[in-house]
Amino acid sequence: MCERRHDTIDNLAFQFGVDRRTIERDIELLSLSRPIYTTKGTGGGVHIVDGYRYGNKYLTEEETEFLEGVATRLTGSEFVQMQKIINRFRTPKRGGR
Repeated sequence: MCERRHDTIDNLAFQFGVDRRTIERDIELLSLSRPIYTTKGTGGGVHIVDGYRYGNKYLTEEETEFLEGVATRLTGSEFVQMQKIINRFRTPKRGGR
């Protein structure tokens, strides 16, 4: 999925040799910890958020909030450097939602 970025539930079910409901349950579970979501209609299916790559290290929401709080106490180039770090490791936001 990380390479394709988008697929249909039926294609995934066929690829893994399971029924459609198994894929739906798996997507539901994965969406709790990964930036993955589904859409309906033409062009619908299972999507991975743009910019997300499996195996990359990302900050949790709590870590991001903590570092942003620390950044408010920094000035000048230190503040800029902290923002670069936060942006590099921030979990990509879901697009199209």
